[in-house]
Amino acid sequence: MKIVVHDTASAMVDLLQRPLPERPGALREMLGPLQGVLAAVMGEVDLVQMHRMGSGFPLDREDPRYLAAVRRMRDAGVWERIEECLAGAWERISGAVPGIKHAETVHVVVVLGDPDDDHLTRRSAGYLGVGGIPGAIQLVMWPTETSLKKIGYGAAHELHHNVRYANVAWDPAAVTVGEQVVAEGLAEVFVRELAGEQAMGPWSTALSGAGLDSAYDKITAGIDVAGMRNLTAYVLGDATAERMGQRPVGLPDFAGYAAGVRIVDAHRAASGLTAAQSTALPAREILLNAGVPTGV
Repeated sequence: MKIVVHDTASAMVDLLQRPLPERPGALREMLGPLQGVLAAVMGEVDLVQMHRMGSGFPLDREDPRYLAAVRRMRDAGVWERIEECLAGAWERISGAVPGIKHAETVHVVVVLGDPDDDHLTRRSAGYLGVGGIPGAIQLVMWPTETSLKKIGYGAAHELHHNVRYANVAWDPAAVTVGEQVVAEGLAEVFVRELAGEQAMGPWSTALSGAGLDSAYDKITAGIDVAGMRNLTAYVLGDATAERMGQRPVGLPDFAGYAAGVRIVDAHRAASGLTAAQSTALPAREILLNAGVPTGV
């Protein structure tokens, strides 16, 4: 696998010094490496619209915070640490599952986020990512103490998804709560295997005790619910579902991540397999090992 972490730091410095009308075009050019990869799966994609909907920095205003934030990220070595973490993550997965299928090249882009977006800065502590389409990883970041420390591990989480979905079929109409929470649990436990519990994302450690028990019961009761339009509340929680115009089900932020970690830990205990070794396993097998009944 060839992992290409694109120099979006220089591109964003240039973009943020351009007149406002030129910025959407500059952003589209910066995100260009993702275009062909995403289009092969999703059809024609408007990358600028995706940026606007995905917590990216606003393109229609001047704000001195943006350029300062990019420079802070660059000075902190964000791009180099992402590259280092991804190399280590791929070494771990490929060593655990020799011959596992994967994209020949994975394009990685890091984009500045919107500091006024609560989903990014409050719920996600300043970083989030999308990596489920093999060959493309996008990371959105606003530099906070947490995001600067953990962005590389966020990239490793997304690489686990990237390799998983080169091996496991994913259909937005048929995908289940079980698949989504297993995938998130695997990716977070994989990060823990790489670098310890302190490397895990805030989304996977937000719930504990009775709150986690209650969420786990609700999620496992809905484990066979299917279709992406129905899954957001189960995985990301009600607040994010409502933000996306989807139905809430009575779950707190990122409940599916914590439930997924519990499921994967039970699977590991039953099977003796690591999250790296389990990258390509069907969700049904992992759920059964964890004692979660599923009809799918």
